[in-house]
Amino acid sequence: MNKIYVIGSTNTDMVVKTDHLPLPGETILGGEFFMNAGGKGANQAVAAARLGGDVTLVTKLGNDIFGKQTIEGFKKENIHTGYVFLDENKPSGTALIIVNGEGENCIVVAPGANANLLPADIEKVKDIHKAAIILMQLEIPIQTIAYVTRLARSNQQKVIINPAPAQKLDDELLNGLFLITPNETEAFLLTGIKVEDERTASEAASAFLSKGVQNVIITLGRQGAFFKNNFLKLKIDAPMVKAVDTTAAGDTFSGALAVAVTELMDWEQALQFAVQAASISVTRMGAQSSVPHRKEIHANGPGLIRS
Repeated sequence: MNKIYVIGSTNTDMVVKTDHLPLPGETILGGEFFMNAGGKGANQAVAAARLGGDVTLVTKLGNDIFGKQTIEGFKKENIHTGYVFLDENKPSGTALIIVNGEGENCIVVAPGANANLLPADIEKVKDIHKAAIILMQLEIPIQTIAYVTRLARSNQQKVIINPAPAQKLDDELLNGLFLITPNETEAFLLTGIKVEDERTASEAASAFLSKGVQNVIITLGRQGAFFKNNFLKLKIDAPMVKAVDTTAAGDTFSGALAVAVTELMDWEQALQFAVQAASISVTRMGAQSSVPHRKEIHANGPGLIRS
């Protein structure tokens, strides 16, 4: 059983590239404009599919031009779309993104139909018990995430939560969770520990473990990623690359990680795989447009991948 169910958001990203991010009240003339498929759930689904996963996406779109274009895009990526729901009352989600010359970004999201992906929709996903991995983020209602987590716990399924955008999570949701993957900012919000180096990353990871999370990965941007559970601790460095846009790096990492877990890679291999995929994504503009394919990981890191 190697099916990956991604439950999360779908957006259309509208991106402007600028020399610097604007200050409050500042108007700047930007450069190129792009309109790309995005949303953390959709990004992670595309990443997992391109990297070899058998992916079903559970999401909600508006019954509008963005929604229709998005469904066609999912089909081209070989993502199962049987649980892509349409909302007659809300538009599809959109995100406004500014990217500076160093690849840093700021993002504002209008959730639209994503805000209406509710537990009643999850009840319609009749074969969710077949998932080897359920991957979620925080751009959909928290009650839906809690519902799925409880359901998966009762089915003894593995859940990965990428806690972005950052918000507080209660202890009941964390207790028994298979894996959480915060970045430094999210780890600080959730644990109160500022992650600045390997020692503080270990302290933040221990805080999650104390709440019943089984495995913790803290992503460290260009510094790679840190892993800890009750038996193992390791850090994987990222390759040196020139970043042009970090928009979907975390999503690429999460999608790659889900694939690695379903392929029974050990944790060191899984982190190497995910770090390498994310490092490729930051060298390209856009969200889903930046996500690498499996053959690119082979080319850049032979020996990391189990065929």
